[in-house]
Amino acid sequence: MNAVGLPPLAGEDHVCADCPMSYVDTGLDAAVQALRSVPADVSAAALAVPGERLRMRPDPATWSVVEYACHVRDVFSAFTIRLHRIRAEDEPVLEPMFADLRAVRFRYNDADLGIVLAELDAYVAGFLDEIAETSDWDRTATRRRGELRTARWLVRHGLHEARHHTRDITAVGRAVG
Repeated sequence: MNAVGLPPLAGEDHVCADCPMSYVDTGLDAAVQALRSVPADVSAAALAVPGERLRMRPDPATWSVVEYACHVRDVFSAFTIRLHRIRAEDEPVLEPMFADLRAVRFRYNDADLGIVLAELDAYVAGFLDEIAETSDWDRTATRRRGELRTARWLVRHGLHEARHHTRDITAVGRAVG
């Protein structure tokens, strides 16, 4: 981590060992197709967990099912704005998400899961709308010094976040059972 505590962003050529996602091997059309199923995938994973386990954390460092669902929702809110800024500004510096801070300050674990899932559907639709408006996929942004990322990367990273955390939702649902 650097001085402000931000972990580095995954690279343009990231390959996830946990949820076989390869950024280079994921074309934009394939990413858009996969993004369309994100709300249904997250909903299916979350709703498969019995209600009494939705807010349980398997350990203090791991979020609950509801907290993960809130995070995925917020990824698409933040990424829609980030993609818009990449389109509209020259190399914008992107605000970090501060995911753990959001989970605490916005009381993710108290959220109504049905509302969160409906918002996720709307936020993914908004991200897809922003993608449809984007034509220069080589435009860049940064979040911290030396961390230049393309608009293309942002789309792939959004898909990765959704896939990875959908797996987390399933794993947490099993771990607290």
